[in-house]
Amino acid sequence: MSGADLYTDGGYLERNNTWHVQDSPWKAKQILRMLQKNNIQPSTVYEIGCGAGEILNQLYQQMPPSVEFHGYDISPQAFQLAKTREKDRLKFHQEDLLEQDVSSDVLLMIDVVEHVEDYYSFLRKLKSKGKYKIVHLPLELSVQGVLRMTPILEGRANVGHIHYFMKQTALASLEEAGYEIVDHFYTAGAIDLPSKSLKGSLMKLPRRLMFTLNQDLAVRVLGGYSLLILAR
Repeated sequence: MSGADLYTDGGYLERNNTWHVQDSPWKAKQILRMLQKNNIQPSTVYEIGCGAGEILNQLYQQMPPSVEFHGYDISPQAFQLAKTREKDRLKFHQEDLLEQDVSSDVLLMIDVVEHVEDYYSFLRKLKSKGKYKIVHLPLELSVQGVLRMTPILEGRANVGHIHYFMKQTALASLEEAGYEIVDHFYTAGAIDLPSKSLKGSLMKLPRRLMFTLNQDLAVRVLGGYSLLILAR
């Protein structure tokens, strides 16, 4: 199973039966931090590849009652999960946002770009869909990741990651697709979220200590971080 089939034929749900709902409060927290840091107060927030819809649900609960939220996903399984969270001002659509004539104040691309076969075309088509874009990208190209390879290969098999980034290539890719970078910061999922293995638990302390001393070096050497980007 490859490409879009992974998300439409049930393969993704079979491998990830929660559709990562447990990580959604943390992801929403990072998005709110970015919005607040840049004094952005949107009236509409759209998300492409919204999955089970819990990120938008978390934002719905924490943002002003004037904000409207719309989530789009091509997966029928994700759509069924998301529909259980639908309410006034929070709507979900089993449609390809790229094909819709819509625009929003803020467009979310949260852990999506690394799944898309032609992500340059994807980014260019999405540019007009939001005044501001918030992109979350895992930074899987680290010294540890390349030496071990297992995390990268497991991510490819289990969650469909087919592109791998470091900070510099993530920012360059968006700029090459015509985006203007407004702000960015690292997010520490490997530290903040529960570990899936003993090794992950043991790595929390060295990652935290090294990040305190030198953020860029810690990310490049030890990995476990993602990049949250605000762009226009």
